[in-house]
Amino acid sequence: MLILMRKRCESVVVGRPNGFERMLKVTVLEINGDNVLLGFETNNDFPVQSWETWERIRAPQTSAIPGDMTTNRRF
Repeated sequence: MLILMRKRCESVVVGRPNGFERMLKVTVLEINGDNVLLGFETNNDFPVQSWETWERIRAPQTSAIPGDMTTNRRF
């Protein structure tokens, strides 16, 4: 795990530097106590989700997700 400290308006870029094409740029927009507001810039073909959303997308359709009524259940 890479751990970086950033201040407001500082960014981190994820991707290869070949041809100056970046995959993902994350910028700290605001810091308010324990909350950090992040901005994400990416290519249109590179989806960005929160970790919780990504886990729901990756979960098998037959598993039960608490509070999710869209799973396929047989009774």
